Amino acid sequence: MPPSHPTDEDRPLAPETRLLHTGYDPRAYHGFVNPPVVHASTVLFNDAAAHVANAQKYTYGRTGTPTIDALELALAELEGAATVRLAPSGLAAVSLALMSCLSAGDHLLVTDSIYAPTRRLCDTVLKRFGVETTYYDPEVDADGLAALFRPNTRAVMLEAPGTATFEMQDVPALSAVARARGAVVLMDNTWATPLFFRPLEHGVDLSIQAATKYISGHSDVLIGTVAASERAAHDLTAMHRNLGLHVGPDDIYLAWRGLKTMAVRLARHQESGLTVARWLAGRPEVTRVRHPALPEDPGYAIWKRDFTGASGLFGADFAPVSDAALRRFLDTVTLFGMGYSWGGFESLVIKARPEEARTAVPWRGTGPLMRFHIGLEDPGDLIADLERGFAAMAASDPDAE
Repeated sequence: MPPSHPTDEDRPLAPETRLLHTGYDPRAYHGFVNPPVVHASTVLFNDAAAHVANAQKYTYGRTGTPTIDALELALAELEGAATVRLAPSGLAAVSLALMSCLSAGDHLLVTDSIYAPTRRLCDTVLKRFGVETTYYDPEVDADGLAALFRPNTRAVMLEAPGTATFEMQDVPALSAVARARGAVVLMDNTWATPLFFRPLEHGVDLSIQAATKYISGHSDVLIGTVAASERAAHDLTAMHRNLGLHVGPDDIYLAWRGLKTMAVRLARHQESGLTVARWLAGRPEVTRVRHPALPEDPGYAIWKRDFTGASGLFGADFAPVSDAALRRFLDTVTLFGMGYSWGGFESLVIKARPEEARTAVPWRGTGPLMRFHIGLEDPGDLIADLERGFAAMAASDPDAE
């Protein structure tokens, strides 16, 4: 581990500083400020004794390299975790985390606002292997969650805010309910990152990141991470080893590099995101903005209490409009791409479809729900682009097909 850097008063380093000074010590590799990018499969043992005992730091490329260590150690410091394990994508990280704590015959509770591919995993792979999933209202309180427990409930999965619909969950309260009943608590924390919310400090056992998004930050990497508490670390490590999960060194290095600038990027995403969200809230075409950092949002009190910042992702309910007019809006804006990922430097917009997935509570939206990611562009330019889109939408024939 790199040396600590206490101040004269020995106060803890700010998270933004820890991002830059953890995970790798330049003195360990000739003074270079970045870790070596090690491409490796075979690792030679120093001698027969080391081989027989399998006793040296690195034994095979899949099980550890200096490149892997650099990112895992940096993230463990940021998350406050006992250990971190890497996966080839965010969904792979979700799969790893769930499989590390579930067995055939177990029951799993999952928020109804969960990332859609996670729902698909639960409804296909986990179901096939004998795990039953119940989806719960994302705005459930502690008593409501407790009522859903069964004798075989082994895990609860949270996401705050929820994908596309952005409901906040009371993570400490729900985690306390689960842990009191012996269940493992998992959370998809991709929206906030551990820079703005540290799940393990609020009762979560497995904190999951699609590091594809804000950690990497440049829309050029697929990678996922799982950070574990002490009680979940052994099972996570064992499952990671048994599944043979591995991420290529170049992708790990790009995620490492992105991590170093995440604080300054997230500050801009937050500021610009709130600027555009407030502007959208005043538009006649918009009936509601779903952003937990806005005081009028139903989840604002929880966000204000537990989180230290917000990212650039939020939703907006449009007033009812024809499909043709909505297509005209999407085809007119030029600074907003239409793409499923987010967290990169570019702004994005897509139409969300929660009505196609919700099972615990019905979706009551009356108009299109649009998901926006505000990138690093000038927010004034983004607003001007949206104005052009709204003008084109209004000019469209509402009855056109």
